[in-house]
Amino acid sequence: MTAPDEAAIKTIIAATTEMFNRRNAKGFAQYYTSDADLVTVRGEVMKGTEEIEAGLDRIFRTRAGSAKLREIDASIRFLGPDVALAHVTNELSGLVGPAGERLSAHRERSIRVFVRRDGAWKVTAFHNTRLGEPAQ
Repeated sequence: MTAPDEAAIKTIIAATTEMFNRRNAKGFAQYYTSDADLVTVRGEVMKGTEEIEAGLDRIFRTRAGSAKLREIDASIRFLGPDVALAHVTNELSGLVGPAGERLSAHRERSIRVFVRRDGAWKVTAFHNTRLGEPAQ
């Protein structure tokens, strides 16, 4: 609802991107509520920070061991004083396929629901979708 709120949310978006690129599942999960839901681009469902951390750690040890996430765009809409919706478009490169082959870069768009609890913004829901257009 205010410029500081929008800046705080954008800071969290940037921080989770950085944690992904560092393959730091614990660092990533700290920006989520304890009861958060996360759905990956492959439809994997993780509930709560413990599952999110474990699920991301598994992804980092397998298909995303050298992946690089780059933010393209983020838009934020406040639904109330303590709830915000963000749409984030990223480019993801460096994924490895099931046979060990390097996959082409692609774009993904996530929807993230942020809530303010105890004065701090956190992600409470995340859902990711692969976009059809090729990465530029």
